[in-house]
Amino acid sequence: MPQNVYIYNPHVPVPKNVRHLKIPEGVRTIGEISFWHRLPLRSVTISDSVTEIGNNAFNGCYALKSVTVPDSVTKIGDYAFRDCSGLQSIVIPDSVTEIGNGAFWGCSSLQSVIIPDSITKISDDAFYNCSGISSVTIPDSVTKIGNSAFKGCSGLQSVTIPDSVTDSEASHD
Repeated sequence: MPQNVYIYNPHVPVPKNVRHLKIPEGVRTIGEISFWHRLPLRSVTISDSVTEIGNNAFNGCYALKSVTVPDSVTKIGDYAFRDCSGLQSIVIPDSVTEIGNGAFWGCSSLQSVIIPDSITKISDDAFYNCSGISSVTIPDSVTKIGNSAFKGCSGLQSVTIPDSVTDSEASHD
């Protein structure tokens, strides 16, 4: 664990200069806009007690490079990681059943995405303007790809859409 890790307490405001964040055991939900535009934030480790990452939770954390999402998380909210342009990789665990609208919008440093078998729908704008993504693996469990889910993914070279997808509004221009 990096030095100077801030242990999150939902009852105390988070200082704006936090670089490394640990969400401790006992926290169930990372609330809406909890870490909105915490510019120096570089890494986040989330404990196994967390089940939901709220809407806009890390929106605008441009320096965020890594996030460890545990198997306990079932929902990644709308725009949860929007404009985290430094985010290079994220493993979405099999426990996640819902990825919100625009969850990874503008994460331009993401290079590849593996969507777990637990996902049935890729929401609108989910990976909008993720220009660094070169490949996407979509499992057979997905039946719907939302509007503009991959729009602006200019680096996208490989995507396999399974026969299970019967409703697609996706674009990637």
